[in-house]
Amino acid sequence: MKMDASIIIGLIILGIVAGYLSGLVGIGGGIVMVPVLVLLFGFTQHKAQGTTLALLLFPVGILGVLNYHKTGNVDLKTTLILCVGFVLGSYLGSKTAINISQEMLRKVFAILLIAVAAKMFFQK
Repeated sequence: MKMDASIIIGLIILGIVAGYLSGLVGIGGGIVMVPVLVLLFGFTQHKAQGTTLALLLFPVGILGVLNYHKTGNVDLKTTLILCVGFVLGSYLGSKTAINISQEMLRKVFAILLIAVAAKMFFQK
């Protein structure tokens, strides 16, 4: 991808919006970034997901957690227990994702977003 000024500015704006929403409501930035990278920046589904995972390592993994930890809103014991399964799950999920078609991966991602949105919308 050629990185001209408009692309760089667009990516910075996307990062700000996704980072803000991540900090505001605790979502992973991928919920915002993956669709935007695919639809507006022409990334493949695989490249959008890989790029988003690479991005989230530092800013969300460290800086966002520090703010929540300072206010006592991080349960470290639960985090460590979840981390055990998350490491294995993310490895297996990424291996699966790179071995299925773009179309199927996009549909799986869309179904997940719809299911989560519906549950949150209709939950009492």
